[in-house]
Amino acid sequence: MDPMNSVSEVLNGLRKEGYTIDFNLANNCLTCAGSSLRIYPDDFVVDRHYRFEGLSDPADEAIVYAISSARHQVKGTLVDGYGIYSDGITHELVKALKSKISSNPEEEKRSVIVEKFNEATPQRPEGDRPLDAPLVQMDLLSFTEQIKKEQTWKNSDRNAITIFKTAGMRLVLIALHQGAEMKTHTAPGIISVQVLEGHIRFTTERHTAEMGKGQMLALHAGIPHSIVATEEAVFLLSLAITPQIM
Repeated sequence: MDPMNSVSEVLNGLRKEGYTIDFNLANNCLTCAGSSLRIYPDDFVVDRHYRFEGLSDPADEAIVYAISSARHQVKGTLVDGYGIYSDGITHELVKALKSKISSNPEEEKRSVIVEKFNEATPQRPEGDRPLDAPLVQMDLLSFTEQIKKEQTWKNSDRNAITIFKTAGMRLVLIALHQGAEMKTHTAPGIISVQVLEGHIRFTTERHTAEMGKGQMLALHAGIPHSIVATEEAVFLLSLAITPQIM
């Protein structure tokens, strides 16, 4: 496959190769959109994976897995929660996905990126801003202006930027066009969502919260949730992660 610069380009390319199923995460297995099929770690392999970390991808951080199951005769893709919650799945499934990833040295070199500093890119030429330091000052208004000026915002239903990233916390500013949806997923730590502009619907299995400017919520780890922009919206997502002792 030719080099690709965004999640959408990768997904389109993989669909052309026959990876047509949209996999979702459910406890310790994969589910297929629109089907009751459940695929457990012993029943699938990761043929390829692509990692994006804040360079050109609209979600700043994401892992796309190309997955196939000979037993169930299906091929599809899994997007790891736009990367906002890396490790946002059960330990068993994390271990299974990592163990099934290709050991090709070039692939690993491309896929594993440690980013403590945001580099300038064609999409974000100003770049060169710290993501982790003893003190990081963040101008939310400027970041909002920035992501709404970028081509990704014009060409897709969302854009985002990681503004702080350290071992125990991540802060991500996210903008969604009206109707854009962040599908059901879980986080490996407590999250907070603070709406800065517009209106969103935050949904869990038991609760639905309609949220406008100035409203905020907190959610404990591991609770499946989804977000839909009922009108164009911008919100700050905070994720607190407690390191796990393996």
